[in-house]
Amino acid sequence: MPILVVAVVLVGLVTALNLVLVLGVLRRLRGQQPQTPHSAGPPMELRPGMRPGVFTATTTTGEQVGDHDMGGLVGFFSAGCEPCHVQAPRFAERARALGRERTLAVIAGDDAELLALLTPVARVVVEEYDGVVQAAFRNAWTPAMYLLGEDRRVVAAGLKTTDLPTTDLPTGHRAGKAHA
Repeated sequence: MPILVVAVVLVGLVTALNLVLVLGVLRRLRGQQPQTPHSAGPPMELRPGMRPGVFTATTTTGEQVGDHDMGGLVGFFSAGCEPCHVQAPRFAERARALGRERTLAVIAGDDAELLALLTPVARVVVEEYDGVVQAAFRNAWTPAMYLLGEDRRVVAAGLKTTDLPTTDLPTGHRAGKAHA
């Protein structure tokens, strides 16, 4: 009987050691994974070199905007979207540097906070989740941001403002300088 007790205790100790080792391996693997949840999102369908589709929309201030006058910064945000609320102030800062007439913000749904933040620095379109501007950009994800050149082609696209370059702003515009 004492041999059986020793065997059970030994199996228990080996099992406990195995558990500690597995937990250590899992902790190491978890530490190697990227910690930014928004760095890997769905691919942006509209890529550099491509143009958005044809659209015409009315901003919250009654201005008409369309694909024909696009060139600059375009951002898509959703009501109730936490990452959108994180990116919106950064987008507003970039918009302020580029100029309101060169920036378009599209808000899907009703979000007074986003509207109040973006209206002073961008032309703002509020539309449903499947609106005409989102369809023209083939955009199904928020936040999403695009930098368009003077030829209305996408220069860069990303899920965060940091995904967009600050040196390749459309003709004659650089971050930190207001558009005249």
